[in-house]
Amino acid sequence: MIKTRNFAIAFLFILSVMICSLFTGCGDKSVSQQSTTQTITDHAGRSVTIPTQINKCYYTSPLGMIMIYSLAPDKMVGWSMQLTDKEKKYIPDKYHSLPFLGGLQMNGKINTEELLKAKPDVIFAVGPDALTDTTKSDADKLQEQLNIPVIVVDGDIKSTEKAYTFIGQLLGVGDKAKELASYCNKTMNEVTEATQAIPEEKRAKVYYAEGPKGLATEPKGGSHALVLDLVNGNNVAQVEAKGGSGMSSVSMEQVLKWNPDVILAWGADAGGAYDLIRTSQDWANINAVKNNKVYEIPNYPFNWFDRPPSVNRFLGLKWLAATLYPDIYKVDMVSEVKNFYSLFYHVDLSDADARELLKNSGLTVN
Repeated sequence: MIKTRNFAIAFLFILSVMICSLFTGCGDKSVSQQSTTQTITDHAGRSVTIPTQINKCYYTSPLGMIMIYSLAPDKMVGWSMQLTDKEKKYIPDKYHSLPFLGGLQMNGKINTEELLKAKPDVIFAVGPDALTDTTKSDADKLQEQLNIPVIVVDGDIKSTEKAYTFIGQLLGVGDKAKELASYCNKTMNEVTEATQAIPEEKRAKVYYAEGPKGLATEPKGGSHALVLDLVNGNNVAQVEAKGGSGMSSVSMEQVLKWNPDVILAWGADAGGAYDLIRTSQDWANINAVKNNKVYEIPNYPFNWFDRPPSVNRFLGLKWLAATLYPDIYKVDMVSEVKNFYSLFYHVDLSDADARELLKNSGLTVN
């Protein structure tokens, strides 16, 4: 009896080992091995093979940098623009130590040696201009040069939901992408609905003063003055659009002839002419100056109007609509600033912080 029982036990043990070997390789092999890569189609129609899990990434310009920062800051390997101490005030401390690695905007360069050391899994190429064959070839060249997948994303402001959804899926932060895209869509709809019906004769005549002397600008339809167009402001600049970085040169005589009712200018920290325009006799006879309607564009940590032309402009839409048309578009900008900075910049502001950002911006805040 004992021998028979021992034989049965031994038989069952051998049988179980055989079954284990057949189905699982006795633990040495998995049933199926998950792929570590996937092939996607980017917004330029390029097939790009990328890791299935992206832990670290970079970007060719501040436009992409800000989108990634708003979505998944812990996946950033560096900054594509050099942050000043004033800009860092609105960025959590944990990200201050990320290195400046450069970008390709405005004929800039990426520090490829340091970027390779950082070992990003992918690089996002996000630009405000229409996607062309040049966009594709530039991405292909950079990918070949660095041996890092380069993913082209449509950065047009009207494609923000598509861009956020696409990047969010790749980075595994789909819920956050949905939240930010929803904010952007709601803002665009609210602002354009409130301002689109303003008749020509009631539209604010606005001059966008760029540079240290205020004698560079952007025409209507130019990508760098898009926020002004979207709030239905009357851009007085009748100049030819320059591609790329923009900034068409104008003369003082032209500005005097246009005689804008409102001037938007960069502050001194941004290398702008806000103080000069308000105090120089050359500008004194312009309506905007005479009526104290020269406004400094809020600039921290990223400019609300442009440069860089990323999702920071959605807060700019609210600010500019409320500034130009306070009777038509009413909003509590202190509350809006605090909400936006929490959602997009991961920082909680006080009421005083928000008021400081709005100082000189044309809005009266309590």
